[in-house]
Amino acid sequence: MAVKFLIALILVIAASLCWVSSADSSEAAFVKKTISAHKIVIFSKSYCPYCRKAKSVFKELKEVPFVVELDERDDGWNIQDALSEIVGRRTVPQVFINEKHIGGSDDTVEAYQSGKLAKLLGIEVENKDDL
Repeated sequence: MAVKFLIALILVIAASLCWVSSADSSEAAFVKKTISAHKIVIFSKSYCPYCRKAKSVFKELKEVPFVVELDERDDGWNIQDALSEIVGRRTVPQVFINEKHIGGSDDTVEAYQSGKLAKLLGIEVENKDDL
C-alpha cells in the first residue's frame, strides 16, 4: 500500500514539473522569437522611468524599437521570469540590438554616449545630446 502511494506521489510530482517547464519554455520561446524578429527590442514596463530613458535614446537616434510592455500583458510576469533565465537579470528595461543583449537603461545610455550603439545599429550620429 505504501509503495503504491509513493509511486502515485512521484507521478504527480513528475507531471507537475513537466507542466512548469513547458510554461517556462513557452515564454522563453516568445522572448527568443521576439529578439530574432526585430532589429531593436526593449522589454519594458510602461510606468518605469528607466525604461522611458532607454526608449528616449532610440528616439534621439530616430530608431523605432519593438517594445514589449510587460505590465500590459497577462503573461508579463512569466516573460520577465524567462528574461531572467536568459540574461541573468530580472530588472527592466532589457535591451537587445540585432539579437545581442545590450543590458538595461544605464548600459544603453553608456553605449549611446560611447558611440557603440550607433555602430551596432550601423548609423552615423553627428551630435549626441545629453539625455
